[in-house]
Amino acid sequence: MIGRLCGEILLKRPPWLVVDVGGVGYELEAPMSTFYELPAVGERVTLVTHLVVREDAHALYGFCREGDRDLFRALLRVTGVGAKMGLAILSGMDAAQFTRCVELEDIKALTRLPGIGTKTAQRLVMEMRDRIGQIGAGIEGLPETHRAAGTASVADGSEQAAADAVSALVALGYRPADATRMVRAVDPGISSSEEIIRAALRSVTTR
Repeated sequence: MIGRLCGEILLKRPPWLVVDVGGVGYELEAPMSTFYELPAVGERVTLVTHLVVREDAHALYGFCREGDRDLFRALLRVTGVGAKMGLAILSGMDAAQFTRCVELEDIKALTRLPGIGTKTAQRLVMEMRDRIGQIGAGIEGLPETHRAAGTASVADGSEQAAADAVSALVALGYRPADATRMVRAVDPGISSSEEIIRAALRSVTTR
């Protein structure tokens, strides 16, 4: 079981990243809540991880905080929720926001996330209500640096950043047409793919 990685970031292409640990490149998938906090390519990072072993592949998932990993693991135990939906949930809202949705039984907010219909949202609330209390100690409020959306100046790579953002949203479960529409609605002054994705997701989950 791989529970933690510490190494140099070689690649960031949401929702995938590659971390070099002693000359071995580990490919991971991570929610956008983790990508927002990652340092730049070439810098060192420490991630807690969760390994999923399937017949056709070994999938490794990375998180900046143990609370996020604990929530991801709890979500995997919910009927009908797989790793892809777990990543989509932690990309559309942080652990503290998800906890509030469960406590307030906010079905409407949950159904704004890709792949979650009313029945799935109701199941999430019902099955996660007790589990939230068990993992609550590891769920922290959103840090100040994470709350500030921030905007970057327009750069030469802005078109590529937009294309990367669309690809990431599709990987999270959004339809290509919806992902394109969401990205086009983002402030054109934002040139970082992570910030474009954050703004696009925020426009959906805060309606």
